[in-house]
Amino acid sequence: MFEIRFHGRGGQGAVTAAEVLAQAAFLEKKYAQSFPQFGTERRGAPVAAFCRISDKKINIHSQIYQPDCVVVLDISLLKTVDIAAGLKKNGWLVLNTSQKPGYPDYFDRFGIERIATVDATLIALSKELGSEKTPIVNTTILGALVRATKIVRLQSLIEAIFQKIEQKKEANAAACAKAFIETKIHIFNKDKGGEESESR
Repeated sequence: MFEIRFHGRGGQGAVTAAEVLAQAAFLEKKYAQSFPQFGTERRGAPVAAFCRISDKKINIHSQIYQPDCVVVLDISLLKTVDIAAGLKKNGWLVLNTSQKPGYPDYFDRFGIERIATVDATLIALSKELGSEKTPIVNTTILGALVRATKIVRLQSLIEAIFQKIEQKKEANAAACAKAFIETKIHIFNKDKGGEESESR
């Protein structure tokens, strides 16, 4: 089973991102769950959502406390939310950022070795998804998630976007595909003195 936790702000579409990813898994005949963190989703307030994907029937329904992947839709959340809480060893952190994560900042602070980054905000705005004040980056960041983890195929994700997203389907699909191409993979390797390498 592969478990993902999404961190975003109200209005960015974290809950919808989890739903779209689950639908992509269903299209591949996998089992999946998606659900929000219990609580009120206020615009701008921190929001969490969850998704489980498995080749076998899923019998648990709790929140995800030890995710295989954490997806952050708003980089400012790193200042206020423990986004890496419970992240499994060798887990993935997928960030919406234009900055290259530096060693030792991310490794020493979070203990994370594998990070995928993409400027989802820039891509979303280029496709007119949301506004400059509140860009909607959920479908865009999914492209980065799939590029890093390969948990589903990009084509399944695109099909799920057309099924689950009500507005600007083509723009959302295009943003997702663009993010898939532009995602950068960063590997922190302690054995090489903390040097960073990009594998793909």
